[in-house]
Amino acid sequence: MADLAFEQLLPYLQQASENTLWIADENLLGARLRANPSVRVISNRFDLFTALKQQDWNAQFSDFDFSDIADNSLQQVIYRVSKEKPAVHHIINEASRILAPGGRLLIAGDKGEGIKTYIDKAKKLFCGECQAQKVTKDIWLAELTCPTEANTDKQLDDKNYQTLRPEAQDNQYEYWSKPGVYGWNKIDKGSAYLIEHLDAFLMTMPEPPRNILDLGCGYGYLSLNASHLEIPITATDNNAAAISACERNFDRYPINGKVITADCAAGIGEKFDLILCNPPFHAGFGVEGDLTDRFLQAAHDRLQLTGVACFVTNLHIPLERKARDLFHQVEVIASNNNFKLTRLTHRI
Repeated sequence: MADLAFEQLLPYLQQASENTLWIADENLLGARLRANPSVRVISNRFDLFTALKQQDWNAQFSDFDFSDIADNSLQQVIYRVSKEKPAVHHIINEASRILAPGGRLLIAGDKGEGIKTYIDKAKKLFCGECQAQKVTKDIWLAELTCPTEANTDKQLDDKNYQTLRPEAQDNQYEYWSKPGVYGWNKIDKGSAYLIEHLDAFLMTMPEPPRNILDLGCGYGYLSLNASHLEIPITATDNNAAAISACERNFDRYPINGKVITADCAAGIGEKFDLILCNPPFHAGFGVEGDLTDRFLQAAHDRLQLTGVACFVTNLHIPLERKARDLFHQVEVIASNNNFKLTRLTHRI
């Protein structure tokens, strides 16, 4: 499905002839774009970074780290706003630093995502140099010109976006996290439900597992709480912030395992006896329509023939129907008013 907000930025992206930075977040490209050598791309999603590299863009994968970009050094920043407010605030603040006087920040987004508020806040930071237009009933596009000196007193609250810190804890662990990780400042109730039933789940396995894959690891909650099994754990995620947070938590305790950046475990050749997954199927989370199938396919491809995968999902996710095309046995082994645990195996 085409993204109308991103389409407003396409002409600027394709015609850029100056030193331009494009911030590419979770809003995926709907079509292949000819690479523009005047444009540098930063994305926090490994799948998007990989696709852009394959299209010959000058792309970088990071958690929106602009530390290597000098002050007042760019002529344009092009940004289709993100879903998460602290990320948007961080990027607008950084744009005011790295743009040269007279340089332009071009932003677009949907009214439901708060684009009008973002434009108003950016206008104050940029000292009023702003041209905004309502493109459709819901889509807005704005061009902000960087003044000689930005009004730093009007910097947007980014929740200290760049800093990892303790954000959640339970009786076992203190979890370091940061904005940019899904559910960054809490313990996800679905993940907690899976861990609550993990020992009972393991009793259904024909023999104890020898290794674990945490598929879509976030800051590493499932990995840390499965580490008492004392077997190697591989944690993987597509998001740069999640990878850095999970690596920090692995190092702090430490965990017997490794953290790998990958899109739905793509490129991981190892097979696993146990796969744990709390996939991002939550209401309001911006994902492409085939994500359920991709996570299930990844579990299918990485699971040993005698292994078991356990998915925790919201009740409304039709996981069982989709999983039956890939697994011989699909069984809901526990549920409550919000979540269900689904057991997947290759053999009955």
